[in-house]
Amino acid sequence: MIDLYYWPTPNGHKASIMLEEVGLDYQVHPVNILKGDQFSPEFLAISPNNRIPAIVDHDGPGLRRAGAASVAQAGGTPYTLFESGAILIYLAEKTGTLWPDSKTAQYDVLKWLFFQNANVGPMFGQCGHFQGYAPEPVPYAIERYHNETLRLYGVMDKRLGERAFLAGNDYSLADIATYPWCMPVIRDLHKVDIAEFPNVGRWLDEIAARPAVQRGTALLADVMKIGDPDEETREAFFGKQQLERR
Repeated sequence: MIDLYYWPTPNGHKASIMLEEVGLDYQVHPVNILKGDQFSPEFLAISPNNRIPAIVDHDGPGLRRAGAASVAQAGGTPYTLFESGAILIYLAEKTGTLWPDSKTAQYDVLKWLFFQNANVGPMFGQCGHFQGYAPEPVPYAIERYHNETLRLYGVMDKRLGERAFLAGNDYSLADIATYPWCMPVIRDLHKVDIAEFPNVGRWLDEIAARPAVQRGTALLADVMKIGDPDEETREAFFGKQQLERR
């Protein structure tokens, strides 16, 4: 059994989609990041950078090949992971799912997975923050991060005009990591017109049709909050952020 520490954000969706894709049993532990749950001592013991998602694998890192009758080598000692990219790789290797056999193909996946971790996530996150969550408008930041978001969409659109998926012709961890950052509600927040990026649009439609993706993105969907938080939540969230900077 895997404990998933989660909130329905793009980063949270990476882990929930992956768990649905690989078919491992998991239990959800909501971490309400709008009310400061990520700063609790209990969560910090699991994720020291106070970020979701995080997992605790109570079976340990033992190999469990997809389609096997049972866990092949259960480690027996619970193992904790934070950082979404590490979680995706761990679950792929643990189950033998969505992890290619050849080293070249593995590095193709890792290139585009790290492209998401180092570029799409941080830049799209800043774009969303300054367009939807910042306490007051900052025109320079809004323009800077919106332009960078559009540039990254262009990089993806070019790639997806050449290959079916980001890492090649097969669906991979790179697609799981990137898709949640391009979902309709997120695009609306980022003010991105998907018609300008037709190859990304084709890719999004194909991924959105996957049952595991639908289940993973539906998790706690009723509490997802995009846009301007109410005053109580704003004070709790931004007040805590200011406290952490001191």
